[in-house]
Amino acid sequence: MSVRFILDGEIVDISDVDPTATLLDHLRYRMSRTGTKEGCAEGDCGACTVLVGELDADGTRVDWRAVNACILFLPMIHGKALLTVESLADGGALNPLQACMAANGSSQCGFCTPGFVMSLYGRAVGASGHDLPVEDVLAGNLCRCTGYGPILEAAATTGALTRDDAALAQQLRDLASGETVAGIYGDRRWFVPRTADALADLLAAHPDARMVAGATDVGLWVTKGLRVIDTLIFVGDIAELRTMAETDEGLTIGAGVRYAQAHAACARLHPDLGELVRRIGGLQVRNAATIGGNIANGSPIGDGPPALIALGATLTLRSHMGRRTMPLEDYFLDYGKQDRRSWEYVESVHIPRPAPDSIVHISKLSRRFDSDISAVCGAFRLDMADGVVTQARVAFGGMAATPRRAPLCEAALTGQPFTEETIAAAADALREDYAPLTDVRGTAAYRIDAAVGLLWRLWHGAQGEAVSVLEAQLG
Repeated sequence: MSVRFILDGEIVDISDVDPTATLLDHLRYRMSRTGTKEGCAEGDCGACTVLVGELDADGTRVDWRAVNACILFLPMIHGKALLTVESLADGGALNPLQACMAANGSSQCGFCTPGFVMSLYGRAVGASGHDLPVEDVLAGNLCRCTGYGPILEAAATTGALTRDDAALAQQLRDLASGETVAGIYGDRRWFVPRTADALADLLAAHPDARMVAGATDVGLWVTKGLRVIDTLIFVGDIAELRTMAETDEGLTIGAGVRYAQAHAACARLHPDLGELVRRIGGLQVRNAATIGGNIANGSPIGDGPPALIALGATLTLRSHMGRRTMPLEDYFLDYGKQDRRSWEYVESVHIPRPAPDSIVHISKLSRRFDSDISAVCGAFRLDMADGVVTQARVAFGGMAATPRRAPLCEAALTGQPFTEETIAAAADALREDYAPLTDVRGTAAYRIDAAVGLLWRLWHGAQGEAVSVLEAQLG
């Protein structure tokens, strides 16, 4: 079966689809849309930024989001709309944003400029996640020569832009289908199910299939690792997996909810969780990466799981035989090994709401502040009563083969008064909880010292002191 999407109001129909061919390659080498640049091929530089549009939950309007075309596989664009930098010109004339960038000296070599323009255009038309400060919107776009000052000035000069997408919304409704889309490419197969039941049936029939949600991880297997995947199931279009529910008890997030969609709800659950989500990749990555995918891949340096473990999250898995629920920390068994049967998929995660008197602190340390992978990610939840720690949950990423709790540190905290002496004893215990490895992101000694430092950061933050680099003041 072919992949069909809408580009500038016209339906594009691609047959004989290689399921891991990227949208970037197709645009550049099959459609001569060379404004979309190839930079890093891993979703890090933003030179390949495009806007993808799909109908909102009510099916009435088009929601746009900026994504990296370099790690977006072609079947993931099926049934959606697309805008590239060439889409913005009106009869050959520059879009107001493009004109402002040119007039403001916001481009030198120009290689990164189309990606910046697409991110800023998404902000100007109110695309998903673009209600953030402009510096956050552009955190996933790298410039090597112009410098960000003129680009930020152009962004400040250009106000909101309007789009009339009524006709496009009707086109998307006409293109929509509730049926599973499937294709064969040589001896490889791919599927795009539309319902959770269809996904369960597909996994029962193809237990060795690779599930792909946002492809922010699997995309690199192909573009960097040159891996060939025989059977793929793209799960990003399943409505049941893209729901969230906020209650007094906590927050339940479907596995298909993208990080950009979950940001506000996570910040309401606790500000530190919202700040962590804000720093997961650039906006283009958060517009593709899903909560469930970040858990399911079992990465020892995934940003989300340590925080969710510390907060006491539970995970629900689903299959054609039913559901099972477990504490999130029990899902991670060993490096590359998770407690998920081949016919199961992650359905949702539930995060309990911390008690008002609980002390919660979540910190991510990385070599650069924005759009980088953690060297160490630490998360703490201390339940309190009359100044005594009644329960402690401490979890780290980057310290072991899986995201893992710190039992000795927790034991040193539990039942003790929340004092500097208690923190000192817990810090000594924490040094015995892990035996981290040395790699390109940090030495083992650095990781141990950094983990202890994050525990002390919790203490100083609880005393009302500034502990974030964003709050630091020059002396």
